[in-house]
Amino acid sequence: MNGLFSIEGKNAVISGAAGVLGGSIARHFAGQGANVIGLVHRPEQVEPLLADLSASGGNHTCIACNVMDREEMTGIAGSIKEKYGRIDILINVAGGNVPGASILPDQNFWDMKTEDWEKVVALNLNGTVFPCIVFSEIFAKQGEGCILNISSMAAYAALTRVAGYGAAKEGVSNFTRWLSAEMALKYGDKIRVNALAPGFFIGKQNKNILLNPDGSLTERSKKVMAKTPMGRFGDIKELNGAAQFLCSDAASFITGVVLPVDGGFSSFSGV
Repeated sequence: MNGLFSIEGKNAVISGAAGVLGGSIARHFAGQGANVIGLVHRPEQVEPLLADLSASGGNHTCIACNVMDREEMTGIAGSIKEKYGRIDILINVAGGNVPGASILPDQNFWDMKTEDWEKVVALNLNGTVFPCIVFSEIFAKQGEGCILNISSMAAYAALTRVAGYGAAKEGVSNFTRWLSAEMALKYGDKIRVNALAPGFFIGKQNKNILLNPDGSLTERSKKVMAKTPMGRFGDIKELNGAAQFLCSDAASFITGVVLPVDGGFSSFSGV
């Protein structure tokens, strides 16, 4: 293994680790020799994830928790620090859309329920900010640490329908840039904060929006493909290398970056 890109022996906290994206990163990091502390939403997700991670060896832990509860996260972070001695990496993957905060073609924006907007903003923005508050304090005391957040193509352009999700992910991008400067200016160059902005990948939440029952592209997918120079959806595993790079010493002079992994979607005008 090239030592420059190595994460072997690193202790990595990954939220949303039972999901498609978070689970892929968690399994990849475990396979690369990191000790993964997977944060999941439901207790029944703990044992299956731990079994997956343990197949690669290493010292892994899985914890069911609410990433939007700062007090709970503070207690969990303390327990992790006590068990592992130090924490090297925080990856905030927990998030997703709330259907009630999406505006379908036959709906009006003013018909949206405010509580659904609040749910999607809390999940995606607070679910990133609150863990950052807790773990950045640990990194500041250590003098070292790496944070990786998850933004979205919805933060690069105003995608139709996903009003709440897009606003929250733009908030994640802006917060990532802000926190990167805050940590570097006050606590030194060994604490880095970056984000990934995934393009279009087929997951549980968007499968019915992007694919018809027969597997063919929906009209929305056709528009996505027309603006994606590579002309295909991403494979979820194609995010793993970018995540590892940004969490490794190879990215030691990179902070405040929101890196698109999108097949060219964000850089192509479509004409």
